[in-house]
Amino acid sequence: MIETAIKVEVIRCLSEKLRAYYIFRDVAEKICVCLKKHLEDGDYDDIDEGEFFAYALTTHMQEMCQDEHLWVKWHSEPLPDGEEALRLSKEWREEQQLQAKLNNYGFHKVERMAGNVGYVDIRLFHRSSWGGDIAVAAMNFLANMDAVIIDLRRCSGGYPGMVSLVSSYLLGEEPELLGSIYWRDDDVTQQYWTLPYVPGQRLENKPLFILVSKETFSAGEGFAYDMQARKRGIIIGEQTDGGAHPGASYRLDQHFEAFIPIGCLTHPITKRDWEGSGVTPDVPVSSEQALIIAHKKALESIIATLGNPLSGPLLELLDEARVAYEDLAKK
Repeated sequence: MIETAIKVEVIRCLSEKLRAYYIFRDVAEKICVCLKKHLEDGDYDDIDEGEFFAYALTTHMQEMCQDEHLWVKWHSEPLPDGEEALRLSKEWREEQQLQAKLNNYGFHKVERMAGNVGYVDIRLFHRSSWGGDIAVAAMNFLANMDAVIIDLRRCSGGYPGMVSLVSSYLLGEEPELLGSIYWRDDDVTQQYWTLPYVPGQRLENKPLFILVSKETFSAGEGFAYDMQARKRGIIIGEQTDGGAHPGASYRLDQHFEAFIPIGCLTHPITKRDWEGSGVTPDVPVSSEQALIIAHKKALESIIATLGNPLSGPLLELLDEARVAYEDLAKK
């Protein structure tokens, strides 16, 4: 059972962190006033469990700003503090890295689909320092495909560095600015660029189709948003929610943690980001139909490019693509 004093202290600490770090100062103040009013009105009095209190705080904050990156979480086990946190930081990082490794650093599937269409399913853009070699292997697997499908329907976010690495394979050799992030905590702006060199072949001339859904979030949205802004790929699927602001975790007490957005991204082409608006697909379809539609469109592009080949292997590919397209047309 949560005592009233603990609720008061959690809200006090949360408000302190919001005022100090939340990317929009005026919105932070409104949220703090809102939380204080809920507390004074007794809206938290009947909440006895930490998990429900955290949910209530999250709901009330997001009602004020619709920022899905802003949340409070309750932990059954005490959170480390002070020297203990420093002592456990290496252990925590090693555990996180092991979890990322067991998740194959977000790359769940890479395959050649019928008609020589390459497919990669990315669930999270992990740190490039951890899973960069996996990303390189996945992108090199796609090098000999005639079209590429990148599935982000279950991508929950990630790190700009990995987005930059994957994007580098899909754009040209000349480095391109992907975005600029202003960090309020350090009062600095950090730029993210594509790389002038990548191991293996680039895929900048291959038709690209990107799948999104209501589950696609944060860095997953950012990747699709950027490719759409550059007219590099066709986005297929569902409207995304719109979570663009990166943030950091803060300890509120021994059982409560807050994640607070502290960064604001500006895209070099649109001069804004996808916060609150999300990514609007070029081809709006259900998440379940997105892969079928993308595969059909990829096959259409391959069939059109092949034309009337004289080469035996290309004739075989044309037949394979046509048969695959006819099969998909029946679904």
